Amino acid sequence: MKILILNGPNLNLLGKRSPKIYGAMSMESLLIDIQQTWPDVFFHYEQTNHEGVLIDLLQQAVEINRVDGVIINPGGYGHTSVALRDAVEYVVEQAIPVVEVHISNILGREAFRHQSLLSDLCSYTIIGHGVNGYKEAVAHILTKH
Repeated sequence: MKILILNGPNLNLLGKRSPKIYGAMSMESLLIDIQQTWPDVFFHYEQTNHEGVLIDLLQQAVEINRVDGVIINPGGYGHTSVALRDAVEYVVEQAIPVVEVHISNILGREAFRHQSLLSDLCSYTIIGHGVNGYKEAVAHILTKH
């Protein structure tokens, strides 16, 4: 079982940026916890601040790496990028489950964050559960296989 965890812009600052919103745990610590929880699963993690790189990584997840599931926190691109939506749609068309994670409660924040362009494509969307949302996403993907 291979799962891609893909983080978008500014999530390289997890644990440093706005800890009241995003928490104090770094992604590195979370990844260690996830791997220890599911030692038989291969997790591949990528983070980028660049929209095109996110799209490339999603395409590679299908074409090269052939993952069994994708967990994506698109950051701000989830509210704005039709191109990212198209890449997620391609992954879903290949029968690979995609789970969208938002650490904060986007519905309780600024109005421009209320709509996600990805949610209707994803098999599951997790909003406002902090970094535990990533673990929920893994559990969801594992129930699909």
